[in-house]
Amino acid sequence: MTDAPAATLSIVLSQMTQSVGDLAANVAAMRAVRARHSGADLILYPELQLIGYPPEDLVLKPALADRAARLLTELAADTADGGPAMLVGSVERGGDGRLYNIVALLDGGRIVATRRKHELPNYGTFDEKRVFAPGPLPDVVEWRGVRLGLPICEDGWFPTVCAHLAAQGADILISVNGSPYEIDKDDRRLTQVFAARVAETKLPLIFLNRIGGQDELVFDGCSFVLNGDGRAAHRLTDWEAEERVTRWTKEADGWICAPGAIAEWDAHPADIYDAMVLSLRDYVERNRFRGVVLGLSGGIDSAICAAIAADALGPDKVWCVMLPSRFTSQDSLDDAAGCAGMIGCRLDTISIVPAVEAFDTMLSGSFVDAAVDTTEENVQSRIRGVTLMALSNKFGPMLMTTGNKSEMSVGYATIYGDMAGGYNPLKDAYKTTVFAVSRWRNANVPRLSRNPVTPVMPDRIITKPPSAELRPDQKDEDSLPPYEDLDRMLHMLVEEEASVDDVVARYGFDRDVVARIERLLAIAEYKRRQAPPGVKLSTRNFGRDRRYPITHGFRTA
Repeated sequence: MTDAPAATLSIVLSQMTQSVGDLAANVAAMRAVRARHSGADLILYPELQLIGYPPEDLVLKPALADRAARLLTELAADTADGGPAMLVGSVERGGDGRLYNIVALLDGGRIVATRRKHELPNYGTFDEKRVFAPGPLPDVVEWRGVRLGLPICEDGWFPTVCAHLAAQGADILISVNGSPYEIDKDDRRLTQVFAARVAETKLPLIFLNRIGGQDELVFDGCSFVLNGDGRAAHRLTDWEAEERVTRWTKEADGWICAPGAIAEWDAHPADIYDAMVLSLRDYVERNRFRGVVLGLSGGIDSAICAAIAADALGPDKVWCVMLPSRFTSQDSLDDAAGCAGMIGCRLDTISIVPAVEAFDTMLSGSFVDAAVDTTEENVQSRIRGVTLMALSNKFGPMLMTTGNKSEMSVGYATIYGDMAGGYNPLKDAYKTTVFAVSRWRNANVPRLSRNPVTPVMPDRIITKPPSAELRPDQKDEDSLPPYEDLDRMLHMLVEEEASVDDVVARYGFDRDVVARIERLLAIAEYKRRQAPPGVKLSTRNFGRDRRYPITHGFRTA
């Protein structure tokens, strides 16, 4: 390390994935990046790269913080070789015993400086105040004659920290992030939030984000560099790992980043499909499942789930099972076979008729004189769930669930039946979104695909009226409003926390219909609480974002 002022800098942005809790793997990955860029001055890694983000209550284990401290010291020792410095996100236990989310600058064989995250997000998916203490307003870091401002993620979403750093004479703002994907969030980060910080401070800014899935969250990357005039010098790819070398020069009016590649980020609905593919891939592979098994009904939800799974894992890791009953149409049988054939995955057929007849016999004494109703429909769904779970238990693939957000909102799903499983890529996708991504996938091959074929389902799957086929001539719209209308209602009730009257005022729907949907939304909470995890796509997913009591009596109509 030298204290001589630099006139040029080479800064590497390592947009990479993380393994929460696998500190050794994260350290090895950082070392590999450094080895590939031995001529750089500084390498940047995303927020909490050493331990993985978000660590949730795992970070409260004292052994994790102790191990992180030891490994950070070892990483710092690596920099004694005269190679590039590293900016590493980790956790630190303060003298007060509290935990802090930090970045550490490593150079010359030692930890040159650490800075603690000041703004701790505690809304939506974020719960950082539960596990971290807020740091003070951070001072700039003097390094090689450059004054670095180091806002950590949420520190850059509000003006205070960056304004403080600018007032201290910062030359460059470097913001390392663990910013999860939401629809339209990539553009909002660039053109609204961080563009505002540059406009306020007149300083160049580096935004570095992670990629990859972590339970319900998925991270899209979309890192970028803005010069002090607000112009984008670099935009990294979305959804993929990238190591971007940026070149900086000290000019009379400050540091300037030389222009580089400006990646085009996927638009809708391609970005939604990317989120589903990457989240499922990381969930299955990091939990060491052999693949997935799912019920393929001939309907659109299971068809697009099979396509997502094949894109995520490869078609050889996808096992589809058709489970026909006496109500299953020949069209559904043909469509399921056609879909599996297009995708190239295994398809088995296991009739549930014998099991249904056995249950009818078993329950005949208890059900005597009781009319047939949804109970018998639910028995069919639960038989399918038990059958699929048996295959999962016997052979090791994860059972994938295929219900969409519209159904989960109103309870149009059978607990312990079609809700059974380990992960659901459609959990935060409304039915209209399912139609949109299905049409898109039938005409396009995603960049992330391990199954570059198209189309992936017969067109009839997209165009025919949706049906659960649990009774003769059943259609979803027998029980629910048309999905286009239902999804508008649900978006307002869920994403916007609107009242029944708000929905009626905007769209003119029948008030009694909207009130019924609000009631169904409320009483289905117990089902959603027991549903498998699924990737967050919207601003209010069922899970980390929306934590409603199961038992409550509030209604707006």
